[in-house]
Amino acid sequence: MPTTLTSRRGLAGVAAAVLAVAAAATVTATGLGRTATADAAEPACDGVLFDDFAYDSSADPDIGARGWTVRTNAGGPGVPGAAWPAGNVSFPTVDGADTLQLRAATDGTGAGTSHAELLHQRKFFEGTYAARVNFTDTPDSGADGDHLVETFFTITPLDAPLDPDYGEIDFEYLPNGGWGETGPILYQTTWETYQAEPWIADNTHTAQRESFAGWHDLVFTVADGHVKYYVDGELVADHSGKYYPETPMSLNFNLWFIDTAAHTGATSVYTQQVDYVMHSAGEVLSPADVNARVAGYRADGVDHTDTVGTGGGECPTPTDPPTDPTDPPTDPTDPPGGADCDTAADWAFSSVYTEGDTVVHERSAHGDPNGPKSGDGEHLWRANWWTQGSEPGWTPQWTDLGAC
Repeated sequence: MPTTLTSRRGLAGVAAAVLAVAAAATVTATGLGRTATADAAEPACDGVLFDDFAYDSSADPDIGARGWTVRTNAGGPGVPGAAWPAGNVSFPTVDGADTLQLRAATDGTGAGTSHAELLHQRKFFEGTYAARVNFTDTPDSGADGDHLVETFFTITPLDAPLDPDYGEIDFEYLPNGGWGETGPILYQTTWETYQAEPWIADNTHTAQRESFAGWHDLVFTVADGHVKYYVDGELVADHSGKYYPETPMSLNFNLWFIDTAAHTGATSVYTQQVDYVMHSAGEVLSPADVNARVAGYRADGVDHTDTVGTGGGECPTPTDPPTDPTDPPTDPTDPPGGADCDTAADWAFSSVYTEGDTVVHERSAHGDPNGPKSGDGEHLWRANWWTQGSEPGWTPQWTDLGAC
């Protein structure tokens, strides 16, 4: 089994050793229709997302500027009537390191239930996906036993029932079971499509029926017609055929309750934590390669990079010194400006928009279109797919084309 990093964030100290081992080894990187053998010190890195979650709070402007959305809109999955408050997403310091934390709570009622979700843009397809995730079997407070789902996944919107272009790739951990199963159980599920009413699920899944409480390295690769899942360096699932995705997907973490049937007592609170997330487009990395790459970014002092879709990007190199902290960074919150808004209509909550439609809108301050404005001014927004009632600036259905 490839070596994995058992220390949660002691990477600064081991980075040089890990990268020295990686540089001495020869790895095979398989891309889209190509296979190339290269030194681990010279991987492709043509388009990479790496995020160490160094944010102040769910209101940090860098979150949106870097393509993330903190979900606040109501709806599924999960308990009907549950809220998705921005405050359920936080970035505490854990073991001296910045960490994404998702919070979910329930008192057994829909109104007393809240979920959490952080999602990225819909621009991810073939390549390697990785995250280090801390699953929990027990609540931080309150009675145990709730049917909870802890996740790391990618997804394409369902444009119509049984949409053949739908795609979804899931790690889902159910510590107390659910969906007719007893827990704990870790699912790897790859979807062709589904229909909500009546329910039709067209997917394939693999499962490990044991506890996964604690920190785990999760990796899945999408290449050459196969979706392969790895847990702590071990291959646990290989899905192919019609279940292979056809379209770009968004990247997501969420924490939610399937139902409240197993709830007892007052309010129970659960948390899921994420150390980092990484995607390398068009490049198949082993779990050991992923660990070496992450160690390299941290050794170089990089807490975020995103070149996915640009065709550019650089790999971390152990010999390069960290970025000079005295150099002032470019403010990612500054809008590009100059967008032509003259021909676009104002965004309307009740209107239906399809891919390519443009609107003018100043996003709200807190994800409530009827609430106060953000102060960002009007921007031009382009719909990424069919949408209705999703406010530009707060949901992944929209791309910001700049200030008017």
